[in-house]
Amino acid sequence: MTASTPTMLRHNKVDLALHHLRDATNPAARPILLLHGLGDHAPATVPDWADSWTGIVAGLDFTGHGASSIPSGGGYTAELLLGDADAALAALVEQSPDGKISVLGRGLGAYIALQLAGARSAQVHGAIVLDGPGLAGGPTGPTSQSFFSLPPATQTPDPYALVELGRDLRPPDYVRSFVQLAIAGSDLDEPIAVCSVFRPDWLAEVAGEHGVMDVPLAEALAAYL
Repeated sequence: MTASTPTMLRHNKVDLALHHLRDATNPAARPILLLHGLGDHAPATVPDWADSWTGIVAGLDFTGHGASSIPSGGGYTAELLLGDADAALAALVEQSPDGKISVLGRGLGAYIALQLAGARSAQVHGAIVLDGPGLAGGPTGPTSQSFFSLPPATQTPDPYALVELGRDLRPPDYVRSFVQLAIAGSDLDEPIAVCSVFRPDWLAEVAGEHGVMDVPLAEALAAYL
């Protein structure tokens, strides 16, 4: 299996592309799931930084991105993408020696990785937050939203995804609830690692929480292998 022939996962009415980038070189090592940024897609090959990862390396294309299908009329939220990531997690935990995986997200994918760590704390060993497109999100509090209509998308990324996810609300107290769930359900003292340089308001609060590491990427990978 290669990145050009992904496994297609059915989530609601969307077909999600899960790319198997590399097999495990150590059968005792758990998989890592890569979640891309807004408007991007899973990498075609294993990133250089992952040379030290001896478990399975896989990457997911979110709904409306990469090789995944496009829903009609938009309706994108971070919670929709959380469901995408949960479907990928379910597929990968079956290949994990201990029923757990680690997750690394860039940009928008970093926010989803954080949510997944809280929602599935018993199955996510560690979540790593990296810089990338869509990291800031939209406002941190309710605002008046404008209505819009776009032509049907013929290829990814779906323009609806770019607009709707680019203004996704991320109240710090809501984000902190996922951090607290991750810490409460994890067997690690610090199940979340913030490795990004850019720190929007929601992420600055996350980085200051007890149980969150603020470390370089290499250190986070070593901790969650």
